[in-house]
Order: sequence, then structure tokens, then C-alpha cells
Amino acid sequence: MSGHSKWSTIKRKKGATDAKRGKTFTKYIKEITVAAKNGGGDQAANPRLRTAIAGAKSVNMPADNIERAIKKGTGELPGVTYEEVTYEGYGPGGIAILIDTLTDNRNRTTGEIRHILMKAGGRMAELGSVQWMFHQKGTIAVPRSAADEDTVLGLVLDAGAEDVSLDDAEVYEIMTPPQAFEAVKTALHGKNIPTTAAEISKIAQNTISLSEKDAEQALKLMETLEDNDDVQRVSSNLDITDEVLARIQS
Repeated sequence: MSGHSKWSTIKRKKGATDAKRGKTFTKYIKEITVAAKNGGGDQAANPRLRTAIAGAKSVNMPADNIERAIKKGTGELPGVTYEEVTYEGYGPGGIAILIDTLTDNRNRTTGEIRHILMKAGGRMAELGSVQWMFHQKGTIAVPRSAADEDTVLGLVLDAGAEDVSLDDAEVYEIMTPPQAFEAVKTALHGKNIPTTAAEISKIAQNTISLSEKDAEQALKLMETLEDNDDVQRVSSNLDITDEVLARIQS
């Protein structure tokens, strides 16, 4: 099983976004609205919407907020039209960064993303120069306290998971092909095993380890990006050991 550390794991540990509940709600409302617009308001027939709603519920978003976002997406209520734009860039130490946004003003968002990258010593990249380094995977976090290791491993691997990281004392980190994501979630929920996070992520095929100085700058950059109202998620090929992360946080 895997023992690697990736930005998605670091982000979860640091709580870069979830600690700011208001901004987290805004991001989920946008995602639910766009998911409903593109795939309809029936979550049983719309996997993207189903995942967005599950994420919103995980941060205790009120049901009324979720319902309004769905209705804005389906046109039952008036709402803002969001455009999905992915930006590519480089950060400290040459790490590759993908920035997924939902925006009602592409020019504003482009300017803000460019400014954030440049201020941190990074830069925007040409279209396609970074995207190829990543592939889509389902990522699911399960509390280690929810079930024993053999139960979780047997369950998720039988359901189609391709990798489980066991190096985190708090959670099992499960990775799936996109097509097996729903089946693995269903298998876990069928055994009443809770998930603390579940999404389709962009995972780097290869990672880069940075010096402590560059790693600290890179983490600050990605947290600043995620704090932007238009940014939905940030993906990177940054790798960082627990020892370096502990020193940065101390």
C-alpha cells in the first residue's frame, strides 16, 4: 500500500479551507449550482451533484442553502452564471500547480490568480504545460477509528479502489479510478463506515520534494490561492515529509 504524501493530504491536515466556514459554504454553493446546471437537479442521476451535496453536508451546510443552490442551477430560482476555468502555473521550487475556478468574471479572476502567483515568486503557465502532469482520481478519507484495517482494506479493494495509504495515524486515505469512486463510497456507507472527505481530485503522477524554505513558501501560496473566492480547488505535485511539515508548523 502507498505511503506517499501529497498536497491533498497536507491540505486536509492543515485545514486550509475548512477552518473558514463562510468561504467553504460559498465554494460548495457554486459547485452545487454548476453541477445542477450541467447535470440536472436529481442527485440520484447526477454523480457530481451527489458528491457536492455530500461535501456540503460534511461541513454542516443547512439544507435550505443546498436546495436554493440546486434551484439556481436548474433555473427554478434566479442566480449567477459561473464559468469553469482551470489555470496552470508554477510555484516556489518549480512545483506545478493547477487551479480550478468557478467565476462570473474571467478577467477579474485571471488578474487575481496571476497576482497571487507572481507575489509568491511563481508564474502563470501556458495552456497544457502543466495539465499533462496530473490525472483524475477519486480520493476518500475514512477515520481510522471507524473500522479496523482489514475490514477497510478488504471492502474498498473489492469495490475497485486501487490504493490505500496507511501512513496517517488519523485516517485511511483511499484512492480510486474515477469510475470506481461511487462504488467505493457506496461500499463504505453500506457498512456504516463514515467518510470525512470524498472528491474527484487531480493527482500528480510524480511529485517534487522541496527544501524547507521553498516548501513553506509553496504552502503559503496554495493557501492564499484556496482563500480566493473564485478558487474551488488547488492541485500540486508538491511532496513534503511529515518532519519538514512539523518544523514549518512549529
